[in-house]
Amino acid sequence: MNQVPPYEFYTQKRWENWLGRAKESGFQIKESEEEAGKESAVFVNMVDDVILACLKLTARFEKNLLSKEMSLKILEEIRDIVLSEVEPISEDIDLMIDSVQTSLMGALVAFECYVMGDYEEEANIEELIKVAIDAEASDDLETALDYTAQCGAIVLKGQSLPEEIMAELPYGIVAEWLDGIDSISAAMVGSDSYKEFDEDDEEDTV
Repeated sequence: MNQVPPYEFYTQKRWENWLGRAKESGFQIKESEEEAGKESAVFVNMVDDVILACLKLTARFEKNLLSKEMSLKILEEIRDIVLSEVEPISEDIDLMIDSVQTSLMGALVAFECYVMGDYEEEANIEELIKVAIDAEASDDLETALDYTAQCGAIVLKGQSLPEEIMAELPYGIVAEWLDGIDSISAAMVGSDSYKEFDEDDEEDTV
């Protein structure tokens, strides 16, 4: 149980392939909405790919196939890959990658909080979001991130993000972190195939 699993949940090569796709997209913010939507899909997919890897990990953790320590170690490795500084590509693409990394920060702290069990399952998610937003307004980003992580852990446990609150979020870093958690929620609703997979399966390379 404490040995390194043969399955690689996420790799540096995988992340670099996504960065290559982002570069090839030639994304520009000023283009028409339709074109921008098509080109910006790569950034959505980048986030989803990391989140799916983390969901596969938590599925193994829930089945006691990975220890808490090993799960946290792998999450830390994923964090090191996807949150490391990225070489500048273009102003618009750099902005999008920065946004991707901020969203992923929210998602990753949620997975860590979930594995640690450092949350109240019955906590009110709306209250947690409000406290996180208040903390951000007071420039207490550490507290804001902590409450955001708890929101994410509760989402992983099966609660939903309140649509009305999400629609009215003030623009800021908490809103971007919650985007990452919203992506977790969407991935869990989309398919639960991540719960059943063979460690011998070759992942499709991107």
